[in-house]
Amino acid sequence: METSLFTRQEQIFFLNCDSVRNSRKIFSSAEYRAADIIFFINFMNNIKTIGVFFGGKSPEHDISIITGELIISVLKKMPEYQVIPIYLDKQEKFFIDDKLDSLAFFSADNYQDKLSSFGAYTLDLDASDSCLVFNKKGLFSKKTIKIDLVFPAFHGNLGEDGSMQGLFNIFNVPYVGCDVAPSGIAMNKILTKVFYQGLNIPTTKFIAHNRSDWEGKKENILEEIKTTLEWPVFVKPPHLGSSIGITKVRDFKDLEQACEVALHYDDQLLVEESVENLVDLTCAVRGYKNPQASLIQESFFSEGLFSYEDKYLSDGGAQLGNAEKKIIIPANLDKEITKNIQECSLKVFRALGCSGTARFDFLYNKVTKQYFANEINPLPGTLYHHLWEKSGVGIEKLVRELIEDALIRQAEKDASTHSFSSEVLGQLKSLKLAHK
Repeated sequence: METSLFTRQEQIFFLNCDSVRNSRKIFSSAEYRAADIIFFINFMNNIKTIGVFFGGKSPEHDISIITGELIISVLKKMPEYQVIPIYLDKQEKFFIDDKLDSLAFFSADNYQDKLSSFGAYTLDLDASDSCLVFNKKGLFSKKTIKIDLVFPAFHGNLGEDGSMQGLFNIFNVPYVGCDVAPSGIAMNKILTKVFYQGLNIPTTKFIAHNRSDWEGKKENILEEIKTTLEWPVFVKPPHLGSSIGITKVRDFKDLEQACEVALHYDDQLLVEESVENLVDLTCAVRGYKNPQASLIQESFFSEGLFSYEDKYLSDGGAQLGNAEKKIIIPANLDKEITKNIQECSLKVFRALGCSGTARFDFLYNKVTKQYFANEINPLPGTLYHHLWEKSGVGIEKLVRELIEDALIRQAEKDASTHSFSSEVLGQLKSLKLAHK
């Protein structure tokens, strides 16, 4: 067997370079194969620093810190990269310092005071081109940090919802995870359910309104919910995760308060029917060209829903993979249901255009044996590494694959033409415009 001259990363680029190869006017296969090899090796060699972005202006700020620190700890084991922790505080200021690479820093009572002593960085709009450049002014000099690849660890709005991904796209910098559109749809529970309906995937019946609707016709909305949906119902802020602001409502007298709580965190409101005899199920998917589904996790919960406390606090947190008594992997399901849920997760991942890794939550009625697609998380907390480990994929392998997929996707973006030559403006000279 012939030994490859290239590393696994270089081979992956080579095997996934069809779009680049097709975009080049090269005549012989030998010529364009050599060109691709050179192109990708050069691409790889340019990736020196990986910036892990975490924090942000979101109610899920603290969970983002946990995810970010986990990713940093894994990347520090990869000597080929320099890992840069980039913390975005709740006032949306960037802080960059090696001291930010540990949970111990953020666990200290006075960490905010220490942050202010570091001084914030600003994004250099002129220098950022196929990279991100951050500057911090000193008394006599300027400190500059250059980021070649972004590993986002944001959770919730203004980070996981496509906002930051749009920024990365503007500066043409490769980043791990889903692009703008899939992130935006996945982080909006209303759009997610509409998307499910378009794919004929079962999801619970729901009603959605915005804050202005609520302020103008509150009584009508309450009556609509009362008469249209089967009870009990769940009231949710559609742009948040981690079960923040969610209430299970069994009695109509509690509905108005639950809606007020949801609208405290969001400008939209989602109310959906509850699934009784409930089993909470999760399937993760990873990949880009050939996505793979994980085993299915079954989670136990208290008080009628999988709460923030169940996910992150009780017994160490089921979502963090620590509360072993509250999760079963693989779930106690028959083979057909297991296969259907995994195939459904893959179908949505592909149709939505996801990449990297995403988590798909399902509600399963163990009496009727019906499942309902619930939510999509385009960047699962702690990458849901515990579920991948049970599925045979260690966290270091997972992180390496996520980086490789990000670089492959960026290479494909770079192979596309993003401009178009037109004579429209020139022809305007001969036109009499209505407004001068």
